[in-house]
Amino acid sequence: MHKLLKFRYFLSFVILFSCGESSQKKIEDNSEIENTNQIENSKLANNKTILFFGDSLTAGMGIDSEYAFPALIQAKIDSLGLDYTVINSGLSGETTASGKNRLNWVLNQNADIFILELGANDGLRGIPLTETKKNLQIIIDAVQQKSAETKIILAGMQIPPNMGPDYTKEFKSIFPDLAKENNLDLIPFLLNGVAGEKELNQEDGIHPTIEGHKIVSENAWAILKDFVK
Repeated sequence: MHKLLKFRYFLSFVILFSCGESSQKKIEDNSEIENTNQIENSKLANNKTILFFGDSLTAGMGIDSEYAFPALIQAKIDSLGLDYTVINSGLSGETTASGKNRLNWVLNQNADIFILELGANDGLRGIPLTETKKNLQIIIDAVQQKSAETKIILAGMQIPPNMGPDYTKEFKSIFPDLAKENNLDLIPFLLNGVAGEKELNQEDGIHPTIEGHKIVSENAWAILKDFVK
């Protein structure tokens, strides 16, 4: 909004004094604006990209997107003066199957670092664990096929014991198993310190509050920081 207001003030200034300006002055002003835009576009082009690919946890369901943990990661990166741009590609309700189908569109943009945060909705719906693991592997393979230089970080997830102890235990093991099999870095449990804490979750007991997202961002940053420094 501040940038927009400055632009409006500048535009008013140009309109007010344009009658008294020479043609050469107008050319110089236009050239200066064009050069500024080129510099800004160059900065964006030179930035590396961190892409968060996930479900409602990544999307920040129930809160403004500026408070979701990917946005907090961007704020952290900006405060350190690092040239990375965070892209939040979270979609509420996403399963590993729907994520697999959406992936090609998402991969139209380059990603230097790809954080994969999917699987929680599979577990809550009791989807067969073999299917969940297979879909996650397909996503990992597709990202690596698009660019072997992309660093993939897998976000570990856990679920309540509603589906029984065997299902719950096996679900938890999917993520470290995939990380080991693919030589990926792992966020052991993205919701560590938040899951089950009433004051850090919204009324549904699943989606973090703003304070909860702060902790989630710290969990993610603990692994991500070694890739961006």
